[in-house]
Amino acid sequence: MSTRVWIAGVGMTRFGIHPDRSNHDLARAAVRNALADAGAETKAIDAAFFGTATHGPLEGQSMVSGQIALRSMGIENIPVHNVENACATGASAFNLAFTHVLAGEANVALAVGAEKMHVDDPKRTMAIFDSAYDVSDPDSLARTLKELGGETDDSDLGHRSIFMDIYAAMARNHMAVHGTTQEQIAAVSAKNHDHAVDNPRAHYRKAMSVADVLAARRLSHPLTVPMCAPVTDGGAAVVLCSDEGLRRLGAKRPVQVLASVIGTGSDRDITTYDRHLGRLAANRAYERAGLGPQDVDVAEVHDATAFGEVLQTELLGLVAPGEGGPAALRGETTIGGRIPVNPSGGLESKGHPIGASGLGQIFELTEQLRGTAGSRQVEGARLALAENGGGFHRGEEAVVSVIILGGA
Repeated sequence: MSTRVWIAGVGMTRFGIHPDRSNHDLARAAVRNALADAGAETKAIDAAFFGTATHGPLEGQSMVSGQIALRSMGIENIPVHNVENACATGASAFNLAFTHVLAGEANVALAVGAEKMHVDDPKRTMAIFDSAYDVSDPDSLARTLKELGGETDDSDLGHRSIFMDIYAAMARNHMAVHGTTQEQIAAVSAKNHDHAVDNPRAHYRKAMSVADVLAARRLSHPLTVPMCAPVTDGGAAVVLCSDEGLRRLGAKRPVQVLASVIGTGSDRDITTYDRHLGRLAANRAYERAGLGPQDVDVAEVHDATAFGEVLQTELLGLVAPGEGGPAALRGETTIGGRIPVNPSGGLESKGHPIGASGLGQIFELTEQLRGTAGSRQVEGARLALAENGGGFHRGEEAVVSVIILGGA
């Protein structure tokens, strides 16, 4: 069994709108970039994990998507596994590739995620999100949102993802419990839009002030459009390897994977942070890495909305409970601040192609640990953390991934 697992190469397309490219086109472009970065040929791959959540309903390829995409580029005669875990799909593909290498089942494994979400019918795209909670009991979702966020009158807001209502209800609950303000949530959004200006792979690259964010078209209170991740096309890929695989590839800039944890919920009281899935997954990751939140130099977290970053920075222990919003307003989570979060621009600005999002986080953090992030570089970054969540079930995410990376 391998005792260490390394990231040998990363690849990522520009996240945005790609009218002339399919899911498989985006996946293959990301894989080619990752292989080139690792100094590897396709024949070096021992196993592959292909993540996509929308390829079936939006493009009709509901099965064997990975086999078709990868065989067409010469990755063949190996195990190929297809992965779906809502917005944590890419991170789950990463975890499976990581554990495959760790168990000695492969010396070199590939994790890839891709989505083509812009199709001819936007309503069909938005309907995808209606399958990321318990569809057999929709009344339970309505009850949960009411319990979290109270009664609202948002009949005039128009068509939107149900997850904007979910995050809004969670935000209103947080505001009531911790005193978080809409201005503080807007500060997270403005910070991430500023970070994305210097990211050539980001969907949106326009700087915004807190005032700009607050003045934008409102969604379910307290959210406005710039606080929310856009519908995005894109692909990302990571080549992982053992010590033996690293010697075989001769990769020049490896990054070590110190921990990769996937967690799901259980029937328990989640009213305190210590019992929340995100905190439990983070604690397991810190324990496995032999580190704590105070050691983290830079983080990419799941900000499908700006409030998501507020909550996750608290659950990860990067700030104290109730301090996610104030810390952002004080500039602590900005590049150059105490603990930079989402230097890529986050999902709000970089974009959120569901199956690729978690691997896009790994791309950014690998660049940070290599010192190759350019004007987004976090000075002295030695330890990085990625948190990625997916779906919603009984008051929290259905699945959470926490990955900790360290320099070579």
